[in-house]
Amino acid sequence: MEDRREWMRVSTAGQLAAHLRSELGRGRWHGMMPGVIRLARELGVGRDAVEEALRELEREGVLRGQGKGKRRLILEASRIGLGERALRVAILLGEPGDMSSSYFVEMIHALRQAGHEAEFAPKTQIELGDSAAKVARMVDGVDADAWVVFSGSREVLEWFAAGPRPAFAIAGRANHVQIASIAPDKLPPMQTAIRRLVGEGHRRIVLMCRPHRITPVPGLFERAFLEELEAQGIKTGAYHLQTWDETANGFHDALEKLFRFSPPSALFVEEGSFVTATLQFCLKNGLKVPENLSIICCDPCQTFEWCRPTITHFDWDNRQLVRRVLRWVTNVRSGKVDRKKGFLKTRLIEGGTMAAISRPKV
Repeated sequence: MEDRREWMRVSTAGQLAAHLRSELGRGRWHGMMPGVIRLARELGVGRDAVEEALRELEREGVLRGQGKGKRRLILEASRIGLGERALRVAILLGEPGDMSSSYFVEMIHALRQAGHEAEFAPKTQIELGDSAAKVARMVDGVDADAWVVFSGSREVLEWFAAGPRPAFAIAGRANHVQIASIAPDKLPPMQTAIRRLVGEGHRRIVLMCRPHRITPVPGLFERAFLEELEAQGIKTGAYHLQTWDETANGFHDALEKLFRFSPPSALFVEEGSFVTATLQFCLKNGLKVPENLSIICCDPCQTFEWCRPTITHFDWDNRQLVRRVLRWVTNVRSGKVDRKKGFLKTRLIEGGTMAAISRPKV
């Protein structure tokens, strides 16, 4: 009976080894093999059988063990034609709410349609405290060939650029980092919105910024925002680039302080979720939009489609963004170095949240 159980285990291990060998041949993994626990869970078999299969591949010289508890190195990857290999692409988001953005849904679908594997990283940058060191530890534990990083800080993007893993940046602080990137060109709609506001009597115009957008120095968009205010005769300072602790409480605390001392008449916010928070703040404090406060969102948001009239916001064609990421992944698969940067044409969608100034009664 013992011999039969041993034969069945080895037989299963042999089948598993053949399956893993086939998957390696088509490029499902490269660099490092997934661990025993993960493989057992994905394949629906016992850990002992997986361990035996991996040992068989070690004996064949396909894998190399690195000690107990450590993942095995893949030694045969260099013999696999890059042009035939699908990639495993991980998407590192800025915060959990980014997962609902339509272009990420479209991007994952397009990558999978092209034969690649695509999934979100287990944690977002804000969950990792925007720390490059914590991002590095997470990345080391993810089986991915290439990374797409959304709204990355300078520190995080520089870490990816300096490392061996191919990475592509969407928006974020990528302008002066040697990394492939694409971002919406928000300068034209921002300039149009500011000129319209100034023409309607606004002088207290503020941009609410995430901390990584202004440290160590303000980013391209933030600098251009200040420059446009100056061009319109408004002397600028820290007041015009408001930042906050990246929590819901931090955002509302920043609004409370801002409106307590020098209430703005127009507020630019980065994302749709911040529009909702700002509208709630206005409702709680008896402020009318746009009579007392004009609100301009620097991103599109699906929820704006349900507003009549819509929220004033910036918009662009997400399909161009998805196509660029697909081209980059194709170049990575082919072994081509691709660090090209690009911008998406962006326009101002005028809605019902921007109007001539009317002082609030406070």
